[in-house]
Amino acid sequence: MSNATLPETPQPPSPKAARRTGRLFALTGAVVGVIYGYDTGSISGALVFLSRDFHLTEAEKGLVNSVLVFGSIVGALIGGKLADALGRKAAMLIVAGSYAVFVALSACAPNVVVLDVVRFLLGVAIGISIVAAPLYIAESTPARIRGASVAAYQVATVAGIVLTYFVNWGLSGGGHWRWMLGLSAIPAALVMVPLLRLPDTPRWYVLKGRTQRAVEVMATTDPEVDAQAEVAAVSAALAQESGGSASSLLRTPYARATLFVIGLGFFCQITGINAVTYYSPQIFEEMGFTGNGQNFLLPSFVELASLAATVLALLIIDRLGRRVVLLSGIGTMVTMLAVLTVVFAMGELHGAATWVGFGAILLFTAAFNFGFGSLIWVYASEAFPAQLRSTGASVMLTADLVANLLIAQFFPSLMAWAGAAWTFAGLGALAFCALLFASAMAPETKGRQLEEIQGYWQNGGRWPEEAPAPVPAGPAPEAVL
Repeated sequence: MSNATLPETPQPPSPKAARRTGRLFALTGAVVGVIYGYDTGSISGALVFLSRDFHLTEAEKGLVNSVLVFGSIVGALIGGKLADALGRKAAMLIVAGSYAVFVALSACAPNVVVLDVVRFLLGVAIGISIVAAPLYIAESTPARIRGASVAAYQVATVAGIVLTYFVNWGLSGGGHWRWMLGLSAIPAALVMVPLLRLPDTPRWYVLKGRTQRAVEVMATTDPEVDAQAEVAAVSAALAQESGGSASSLLRTPYARATLFVIGLGFFCQITGINAVTYYSPQIFEEMGFTGNGQNFLLPSFVELASLAATVLALLIIDRLGRRVVLLSGIGTMVTMLAVLTVVFAMGELHGAATWVGFGAILLFTAAFNFGFGSLIWVYASEAFPAQLRSTGASVMLTADLVANLLIAQFFPSLMAWAGAAWTFAGLGALAFCALLFASAMAPETKGRQLEEIQGYWQNGGRWPEEAPAPVPAGPAPEAVL
């Protein structure tokens, strides 16, 4: 990294120009989030119809659904290194271009083998995006609104899932699965235009020794701070780090942070959110709902409630703090899983019990998006210093995706073997463990600069100002036997 003296702070832009830049960052992040959500959920409706066209077996149906997750794990593993080597902006451009190409190819797939290959490659792009997009947003926004800005990515993702269900419902009459899969290629191509106009993040420029460019961009993205002082703080933080390798995550002082992000990422998915996303028709059938219309529309209402919950988290995350949002969300999940356990234990469902179960699914999903769904992106981008941030995000989201794969693969088997009541009881026990883990490990990072958060982990899980004052020098106390 260059040790050159930092340049003079450039003339800050007008508030109007700064707002325009901020809106452009928000627009690109939101569009990428919507595309990610749409591409993740579109297969749920398309699979009903493409399985008939391709005469798929049950095993082949499962592979079409899970191959995207396999690809996402690969993408998450390489996403951090890619974002460090080429830049956050370049990674985002790769993601947008890959979305456009692979979504279009999946819509044109002549057989299931081609579809599986293309969906694996699309999964790689998704894995890169869930590392690069939160980093790009977090490192380009001021600390006072960073939590809300990163949470907005989750809002966009949920909006994309909601859009998926309504598009699938609208196209289900003619069984147009190719349109269901292919529509998102258009916004994926268009979002590359604003991405090309935006700079990379100030912290990535510092990471590469380009301090002058970092000061210029910092002054543009946050004109209310002293850009030169902020870049100096980032440079000082980077100088203290030995490197960005994965092995650094296992050494003091970041081993505790690594345990936190791996645990949070794993609990985020193993508590069952994608059981609802992938297998909601089966769950609703267990509750007594029937008909294709309900299979498409009921998940839409669930996701609309989730969208409202995510927007609420967006509005309060930088006011009430991260811990309040996270713990209240997980606590509500525990409660709703207990309700579902009781409902399914009643046996054959009808009348009020059916709607109680639906309400519990709705609130469970909304609570996930309020807590875990909004905060995982924030913590993934905040937990580590700049040199380790993308590597740490990759590790966290890989744990998330491994748990996602376990749910996708084994939830239907558990439902068939143990029954719905015991399956949801098990998920409830895991959610309770998640609540204990988050309560013990999650720091409150509201309003903290990204570099300042290092001090929390360096000080053994306490903010530096909370450390006990040193004992004044004086006569040695008598030994206590």
